[in-house]
Amino acid sequence: MIARRVEEHFDAFRFALKRHLGLLDPFEILPYRGYGTSTELFLRGRVLEEAGITHASRDDAVWKNVLNMARRFASDEVAGARVRASFEGLQVETTADVEGFFEVRFQLAEPLDGPGGWHQVGLELLSPPSPGGGRVRSKGHVLVPHGARFGVISDLDDTVVRSSATNVLKMAWTVVCNNAHTRLPFEGVAAFYRALQLGPDNKSSNPVFYLSSSPWNIYDMLVDFLNVHGVPHGPLFLKDWSLSVLGKHRDYKIGVIRHLLRTYENLPFVLIGDSGEEDPEIYLQAVQEHQGRIKAVYIRDVTSVERDAEVRAMADEARKLGTEMVAVSDTTVAVEHAASIGLIAPDAIAAVLAESAAIF
Repeated sequence: MIARRVEEHFDAFRFALKRHLGLLDPFEILPYRGYGTSTELFLRGRVLEEAGITHASRDDAVWKNVLNMARRFASDEVAGARVRASFEGLQVETTADVEGFFEVRFQLAEPLDGPGGWHQVGLELLSPPSPGGGRVRSKGHVLVPHGARFGVISDLDDTVVRSSATNVLKMAWTVVCNNAHTRLPFEGVAAFYRALQLGPDNKSSNPVFYLSSSPWNIYDMLVDFLNVHGVPHGPLFLKDWSLSVLGKHRDYKIGVIRHLLRTYENLPFVLIGDSGEEDPEIYLQAVQEHQGRIKAVYIRDVTSVERDAEVRAMADEARKLGTEMVAVSDTTVAVEHAASIGLIAPDAIAAVLAESAAIF
C-alpha cells in the first residue's frame, strides 16, 4: 500500500540521517505481557530509542503529563532489529518489522511442569548495536493459565477506565493531560475483575485479557493504570497506529478474540465491553461464530437511548444462541448477574459495593 511505503521510506531516511549525524539515543527493548499454554508461548515487544519518559505520580502537573505523552508518540523505532529470546534453555531469534515490533513464539517439546502463572523470558538485542555500545537486555513475562474455569476478554476505554470515547476531543484531552494516577476507573471494576479471576470458589486462576484499539505507544501508561488501581494483571492487545492500519477497529478486535479462543480451545470466555463503539456487534459476532463458548457478555451503557435499543436487539440475538448479553448501568448490575449464573462467588457483590463506596 502507498501509505505504508511512504511511511517506511520516511522512517528509514530519518533513522539513517540520525545515525550519520550521531543523534541516535541508546536503544531499548520494551516487552509486552505475553500469554501461552503448557506447550506454546507468545511474546510481543518493540525495539525503540529511549524516549526519556518519566515515572508518573498523582501530583504531576498537566504540562509534565503532556510532555510524557508527546515522548510516547514521538518514539523512534529501530526497524529490522534482531532480538534473541531465551526461555528455560530454549532460544529463538526474530527480526523486528519496520515499526520496531517483534513477535516471539516458543514451541515446547515437553509441556510445562508445575503451576501456571507468569513465566519469565529473557530478551537481548543482537543488532544493530546500540549507540554508545553496551548490551541491551530486557525481561518479558508470559501468562500460562492453570486451573482456569473460563477466560475473560475485556475492553479498556469506557469499560475499565473512564475515557469519553464517544467524544473524540474530550477523550484526547483526558488521555493527554492525565496519567495512570489521575485517570479514573469505573466504580467497582477492580473488585469485579478480581472476583472473575478467582471464580465461584475463590480458588481459580482465570486469565484476564485486555483488548483495546488504543495505540501501543501508551502501553506503559495502561499497565501503570491497572497496577495503581488494583485491576488484575493480564496480557494487553493494543493497535499499531501506523498509516496503513488505521480504521480497522472491528476486524482487529474480532481477530484477537478468534485467536484467543483458538489458543485456549477448551476454555469458555466472558466478554466485557461498552456501548460506545462496536463492542456489542463484535461480541455478538463472537457468540455466533463460537456457540457454546461464550458464557456471558457484559456491555457498559455509555451512550444514547437509540443506541440502547440497538444493544437490546443484539442481546435478543445472543440469547437465542444461548448467551446472555447484559447491558449494565454500573458494575453492581454486572456482578449481581455474574453471581447469579455461578461465574463468581456471592460475597463478591459486597466487595464491589465496598470498593465503590471507598473510592467514590
